[in-house]
Amino acid sequence: MPTETQPVYYIENKNSGADTKLGTILYDLFVSCKKNFNELVILCIGSDRITGDSLGPLVGHSLSKISLRSTYIYGTLSQPVHALNLNKTIKMLKQQHPHSLIIAVDASLGAKNHIGFLTVSQGALEPGLGVHKSLPSVGDIAITGIVNMAGTFDHFLLQSTRLATVVQMADSIVSGILLAHGQYFGPRLFPAVPFFQLPCERTRSLTKFTPLSAAAVSSSPKGRT
Repeated sequence: MPTETQPVYYIENKNSGADTKLGTILYDLFVSCKKNFNELVILCIGSDRITGDSLGPLVGHSLSKISLRSTYIYGTLSQPVHALNLNKTIKMLKQQHPHSLIIAVDASLGAKNHIGFLTVSQGALEPGLGVHKSLPSVGDIAITGIVNMAGTFDHFLLQSTRLATVVQMADSIVSGILLAHGQYFGPRLFPAVPFFQLPCERTRSLTKFTPLSAAAVSSSPKGRT
């Protein structure tokens, strides 16, 4: 969870233009960021061994194939960043990329009718699931994909997540990041305006399960990490 209350943007991935909305919001967060950064780090967190938790590695795998100016990708299918090496990775990022803006990407769980939503917010992300340990928060911007329903058997739900759902969200996240990157590091042809903003809600993360708010059963999507 972000250390301070920040706007959380929700995007229904099955709708046309989800990647464009994500890219527009990301670009707006880039230009409004108070942090002085000269490079971008995209930290894709998750495991390639669990379908539902493979969102981050899939995003990293796709982005690692593309040469992006002033951008570094960590966390891929072949070299995932997960609970066992997250602390080491964060330490490395502080040493090698002290003036970077970090985008943390991870999967999350939410209400049944919100599976397939993407969330974007300014602030750190707390990654991981089923590791029975407290992992450090990381990132200046958090992107999550709600891959399945939060419940009693969360680890089983991640294992039974449809690969199609995860791949479709990964594709949108990759396209959105590329759009925002092109606008920020290339010629800025037009300003970005956030498409929508919903009230922040406390939700379940993949590491620390925060009780859902009273609005958890309302129409707003859940699953923010």
